[in-house]
Amino acid sequence: MKILVCIDDTDNLESRGTGQLSQLFAEAIEKKGWGACTSISRHQLFVHEDIPYTSHNSSMCFKATIDKKTLNPLIDFMQKGLEVESAPGSDAGLCVAVDNDELDKQRLMTYGNKAKNTVLNKPMAYELAANLGIHLSEHGGTGDGIIGALAGIGLRLGGNDGRFRGWYHFDRCGSSIGVKALCKHSFVDVVKPLNGEPLDMEQSVLLGDDKVKIIYQGGRQVLPVEAIQDSSGSPAWVTLSKDRIKQLWP
Repeated sequence: MKILVCIDDTDNLESRGTGQLSQLFAEAIEKKGWGACTSISRHQLFVHEDIPYTSHNSSMCFKATIDKKTLNPLIDFMQKGLEVESAPGSDAGLCVAVDNDELDKQRLMTYGNKAKNTVLNKPMAYELAANLGIHLSEHGGTGDGIIGALAGIGLRLGGNDGRFRGWYHFDRCGSSIGVKALCKHSFVDVVKPLNGEPLDMEQSVLLGDDKVKIIYQGGRQVLPVEAIQDSSGSPAWVTLSKDRIKQLWP
């Protein structure tokens, strides 16, 4: 059985972030032998004065492959974990969706996209979750985190939103690495410009920073690059800096 898990609004300005808590949950699921979890994607939601949030208003989502009999224990574990681990003053929300042919993915994706530019509310989230048979629960404060938790599921399903948690180190800044070598890493499916085709496996890219960020585009884990001229004036590809990624792929 394939599922998606998303949490939102579990932190405050002094606590660990929602991404770190998601990582702890994913690791616990694997340690318990309940299943295998994927990388965690961060999804930016609408920033508006009518929406309370800690710092960036983003939710964290991961996929997992589990045995059907572990679904309810997993949900129970996540619920109890959020009640214990969420920071004081947070409005934590949890969403768990079974990813099968019965799931109306289009409605979820539509909701997720709305959450990027529209002020939504809890009744809307609960109504959609009930109609689609999705687990949605609040664990502290106002419980407004359910809005982002449900949206994160839809955005992950859409395959064209978000950045994966963490930074990856391949070599020092300015080093040249082959695309084939980069794609041997499990967290890199393709190397490509944001609005272009994947680079050929025989090509190389320059590291624009010591660390790189992986984004989610076209349902693939993409290492984004952009065209430049190298020191000799020849065309070259370079990985995007942290600020550049945030500018082009919020």
